Amino acid sequence: MSLKFSRDHQWIAVPEGGVARVGITTHAQDTLGDIVFVELPAVGTVFAQGAVAGVVESVKTAADVFMPVAGEIVEVNEALRADPSLANRDPQGDGWFFAVRPSDPAERDALLDEADYLATAAD
Repeated sequence: MSLKFSRDHQWIAVPEGGVARVGITTHAQDTLGDIVFVELPAVGTVFAQGAVAGVVESVKTAADVFMPVAGEIVEVNEALRADPSLANRDPQGDGWFFAVRPSDPAERDALLDEADYLATAAD
């Protein structure tokens, strides 16, 4: 399994097939600061790539969470809902937001690898 990244600062753990986890990047959580609330999508909801699937609020601001790929939400991270600071402590691990069953594998392939994402995030 590898990580891919969107220009909107979301990551997706890309499996060889099946369900993929999505969260915000380390860069995003650094920019947001202390996260105090997350709004997660409902399981069963289908989103297009780039659609707003949730919201993350910090002491500084609020930001939309975008779908890095189109697909159906099959799970949300209830631990994150109970403790939003997980997104600060481990944004690319236990702080994942939701799991999606991607509908178009080509969308995953078009996302950035880590080196390309870090280069664009620094701009």
